[in-house]
This record gives sequence, C-alpha cells and structure tokens, in this order.
Amino acid sequence: MPTVKFTKEKKELEVPAGTDLRSAAQKAGVNLYDGFNGFGATLNSIFNCHGLGLCGTCRVNITQGRENTNDMTFREKVKFRTPLPTPIPDPLPCLAYIGNEETMRLACMTRVEGDIEVETGPPIDLFGTNFFS
Repeated sequence: MPTVKFTKEKKELEVPAGTDLRSAAQKAGVNLYDGFNGFGATLNSIFNCHGLGLCGTCRVNITQGRENTNDMTFREKVKFRTPLPTPIPDPLPCLAYIGNEETMRLACMTRVEGDIEVETGPPIDLFGTNFFS
C-alpha cells in the first residue's frame, strides 16, 4: 500500500492505491484548508467545495513522488497554469504565477498510486519575481 507523508505535520499514513489525497489527509487529521498564507483558514475549512475541485483551497505541493500520482486534471490546469501566452500581455497579469506551479496540486483531484511526500498549504508568493513579469 502506498505511503503518504505530510512533511509539515510530520504524519505518515498508508492508504489503498487510488485514494484521493484529500481523503487521506482527513483520515490522518491534517487540515488542508489553511487559507492564503494563513489568512481565511477558518472560513476555508467551512466554505470549500468539499472535493469537487472548484475552490482551489486544498492546494498542496507534492515534494517527492509526483510520478506516483495521476496526471494533472483539467480543473487543476485551469487553476495553476496561465491560459495566456508567455510573456503575459498587458494590462492583465494572470494569477497562475504564484510559485510551485509545476508541483502544486489540488488534494481533492490527486489520486495516490505510490509513495509521496506532501507539503500542505504551500505559501503563495504574489509579489515574487514572476508575478509581474
């Protein structure tokens, strides 16, 4: 059975193959809904899409074992990738440039097929080097 390791919480859990990461986190007692850099955590724990992949509040960073998960879903691509060509034309920068776009996933859309390490609530860098480039 695959092992899911939550690095921030220092918790490890064995789950059946094909389990979604959101269910695994709930089983381990890990809070996925910490808001944006900690802001709005209480509201996000109540007002979320409950695993439908619509809200984006269960974002996680797969630090190891990304190949042991399913491919990124269409909903994730819309949330974490820019639909505009690079470089982004003015005047509207896209919020897809928040850091860790290649490894960030939605826990509710991620299926565990092998051992992975997960960072919950990765920080969003709205004022990083890529945001306004």
